[in-house]
Amino acid sequence: MESAALSRIGLAGLAVMGQNLALNIAEKGFPISVYNRTTSKVDETVARAADEGGLPLFGHHSPREFVLSLSRPRSIIILVKAGAPVDQTIATLSRFLEPGDAIIDGGNEWYENTERRISEASPQGLLYLGMGVSGGEEGARRGPSLMPGGSRQAFDNVADILSKVAAQVDDGPCVTYVGPGGAGNFVKMVHNGIEYGDMQLISEAYDVLKTVGGLSNQDLANIFDEWNRGELESFLIEITADIFKVKDEHGEGELVDKILDKTGMKGTGKWTVQQAAELSVAAPTIAASLDCRYLSGLKEEREAAAGVLEQAGISNEALRASVGAVDKKRLIDDVRQALYASKICSYAQGMNLLRAKSQEKGWNLNLGELARIWKGGCIIRARFLDRIKKAYERNGSLPNLIVDPEFAREMAQRQGAWRRVVGLAIGAGISTPGMCASLSYFDTYRRSRLPANLVQAQRDLFGAHTYERIDRPGSFHTEWTKLARQSEAGVGAHN
Repeated sequence: MESAALSRIGLAGLAVMGQNLALNIAEKGFPISVYNRTTSKVDETVARAADEGGLPLFGHHSPREFVLSLSRPRSIIILVKAGAPVDQTIATLSRFLEPGDAIIDGGNEWYENTERRISEASPQGLLYLGMGVSGGEEGARRGPSLMPGGSRQAFDNVADILSKVAAQVDDGPCVTYVGPGGAGNFVKMVHNGIEYGDMQLISEAYDVLKTVGGLSNQDLANIFDEWNRGELESFLIEITADIFKVKDEHGEGELVDKILDKTGMKGTGKWTVQQAAELSVAAPTIAASLDCRYLSGLKEEREAAAGVLEQAGISNEALRASVGAVDKKRLIDDVRQALYASKICSYAQGMNLLRAKSQEKGWNLNLGELARIWKGGCIIRARFLDRIKKAYERNGSLPNLIVDPEFAREMAQRQGAWRRVVGLAIGAGISTPGMCASLSYFDTYRRSRLPANLVQAQRDLFGAHTYERIDRPGSFHTEWTKLARQSEAGVGAHN
């Protein structure tokens, strides 16, 4: 069987992402074998490779043939649905694998599942990578952002392939060895949490401009196009501009206005918020975006509530009228600045979550390098990720992006516009939970003294949880109720 015609790498799981990634690898000159349980998918992929100029892609209908068609040490990327299907695919393939061969899971997997699979693979001498892949179908075909974590050897075996297949930016390919264990999956999960925050903030900017500013979809398309030429330049801003331009083929006006306002989700945003809570890291912007998706799902309840509260005397029209006429040009500029400042807070929360997990697990994540590999290929790719990379290069132990001198200056310049937008939205009765969460995060973090002293006093009163003092060391407990009564009696006696 050993012949010169062996494939350099294999890929199992040929839904659209798998097909596109396989074609991307073949196009970069690496002979690749592909396998899928449903054989028609194999034939479809082979036909696509032939259509695209005869790319070096070889289809196999049996797992044994597939595995034996690979040069050793073998590397197989699997792109199937997270959870049980991954375990089934590993079981099918590992019967034919030998020590030193590697499995690379490219799905959105829970990081602990990857850590379990690493320890299950190791007695057989198999290497394992959990690799986050971002960029959707287009990214998979043209160049995704790749976040591989797990076995360093497994990464080194395919590093030349991954660096050609990944998106390319000015300072290299959008791939790096992230760290051991489930680090790659965890980083991809946080990437998706940041993406939730980004999408929520953009939808709020749209809501304020449309509802308070009265701007048309054509206006909005122009505004987002213009924003995409400045500091907000990013994939999400670019696609948003495109969305506003699409006409409805079934009726008047633009398609965006006909879409039901109920958001779906796959679970990575929820995992991010759960991990933030587990690690005691504040991630309010990401949490607000998740809450908004839950509330969007209550469409019927919201419609009923609108009626009930309208009858009770809360009128959207009256709230909007109370805001008065707005200067559209200024509103557009204010919203741009509010969006930018809010985004910085969202990314800061994501980065702090990565750092906290890295410390807990000893992963030694390089935050600047992660910002760099997100500059291309992925859904949150944006010009300002280069600024984030440089902030961590200036100071590797930066506690928060907000206090990087450059970002601090930008927050200071934008806070006026940011507060105006949030105040305007509140006055007009429009919810901007993401912008409000970001602003609250910023205002809480920059205050040297918070009202937490009162909360500590309450906890000590009802639960004897003790408190610390600002003027002397140690833990203290006070008989609050007794002393309050005494002081009350004392006040009475003086009258």
